[in-house]
Amino acid sequence: MPRTKYLIALDVDGTLVDHEGNMTDEVRSSARAVIQAGHDIIIATGRSLGATLPVMALLGITRGYAVCSNGGVTLRVDDALPEGFEVLERVTFDPRPALTALRERLPAAKYALEDDRGRFLSTESFQDASFGSEAQSVDFEQMLAARAVRVVVFSTDSTAEEFGEAVAAIGLHGVTYSVGWTAWLDIAASGVTKASALELLRANLQADPALTVAVGDGRNDVEMLRWAARGVAMGQAPEEVRAAASEVTGSVYDDGAAKVLRSLV
Repeated sequence: MPRTKYLIALDVDGTLVDHEGNMTDEVRSSARAVIQAGHDIIIATGRSLGATLPVMALLGITRGYAVCSNGGVTLRVDDALPEGFEVLERVTFDPRPALTALRERLPAAKYALEDDRGRFLSTESFQDASFGSEAQSVDFEQMLAARAVRVVVFSTDSTAEEFGEAVAAIGLHGVTYSVGWTAWLDIAASGVTKASALELLRANLQADPALTVAVGDGRNDVEMLRWAARGVAMGQAPEEVRAAASEVTGSVYDDGAAKVLRSLV
């Protein structure tokens, strides 16, 4: 074990993999070097469980933790478990108020919901690789009746800025939300972020807060970057994300995450 043991939280899309979903050999080998050195890597992603597990396998994480669905699901991976993993926590909320307000303002948008059983329900056959499973098409009323871990809203009619303005005008209450690179909105329970789930894991693992590192590129990483003692924004991150970080590394196409990982071993 190293004298200094780091707890390292890593975003996936735009950090470990590029926007086409590709992971370089350098990112993979640097992560494995960090694990071999005895540090702890926690995957912290907006992806759901089913889309997170393959990333952990690529990195060689056979025992460890992941924060999925932007903090809504906390996962423990252990190859000794019957399924290889277990869900430690799912934080749910009533999606009806947010969905009703959004539907009124954004009637042409597509909606998807991750429920308390890990299923995805969607309107208009809305599918995305981050879901990790095929979404089940339902009518909007069925979606309103579900208990949600995560709600996703996607609009092809707006830019990210226009979408953000529309969401701000609605004044969503009782939830946490972030607007993505495109007109993409992720909604979780009030107060639930990657950072809130990571802090619970950090406390349970009795990790030193001064030895926490986080790397990310999106608006859903802002709280995580502020949470970490060393918060690193990817080179292509928007200005508000870079401002939340203590340093900036190279872009995802320049193996920026690998550079951070190599600095820890």
